Amino acid sequence: MANLTLPELNGKAVLITGASTGIGAALAKAFGAQGAMVGVHYNSSEDAARAVANAVEAAGGKAHLVRADASKSGAIAAAVEETAAAFGRLDGLINNAGGMVARLPYAEMTDDHYDAVMDLNGRSVLAATRAALPHMKTAGGGFVINTTSIAARNGASGGAGLYGSSKAFIANVTRGMAKEFIPFGIRVNAVAPGVIETPFHERYSTEAQLKAQLATVPQGRLGVAEDCVGAYLFLACASLSGYIIGQTIEVNGGMLMP
Repeated sequence: MANLTLPELNGKAVLITGASTGIGAALAKAFGAQGAMVGVHYNSSEDAARAVANAVEAAGGKAHLVRADASKSGAIAAAVEETAAAFGRLDGLINNAGGMVARLPYAEMTDDHYDAVMDLNGRSVLAATRAALPHMKTAGGGFVINTTSIAARNGASGGAGLYGSSKAFIANVTRGMAKEFIPFGIRVNAVAPGVIETPFHERYSTEAQLKAQLATVPQGRLGVAEDCVGAYLFLACASLSGYIIGQTIEVNGGMLMP
């Protein structure tokens, strides 16, 4: 991936939510390496986000740090506006912020847990994309890439069911937005990572749970954040994926083959 050159991303302004760690951090660095201007969004991990921003600029891109609680519509919309103002334009949005909040079986679910999960994984995508739309229209087009999950298709397990359902919601939002936005030259697609070794699983999964999931991966290993980067770069480039809209690319080592 280090030697890949995609000239059409050079100078493009892209906001990546949840960019301080994991997949988001890998994406920020990858877009920076293509000469993009990258909005590095974070909420609580300021030091990690600052390190990512430094890496973006070291790779040849430009970075703008922006903090917001993604689960709050007003806050994430303001992050979009701040990024567009910092770069003078906005060409792409990667809705990557999300989380499980906690492992909780459906039988024990509370309204507060439902609100926390759906606001973080669902409302954030709707609010950020709504705020980004006028800027992309002004730019004459652009792209939105949503991060969903293998859990959106397999129902998840071990108390992750609501998380999986929130990601299934985003998979369908992706299709609906794709239909609505393509008349403006804005392509909307999604990427569904499988089990990727990131701080997400350090927080929510035990070693035993990860071993059990590894046994179901034909490729024989769990993924790493860098395994996901190519799918996002592909979907960001109209020259490569200009006739692809409303699709979800599964990145899971063969764990699920829909």
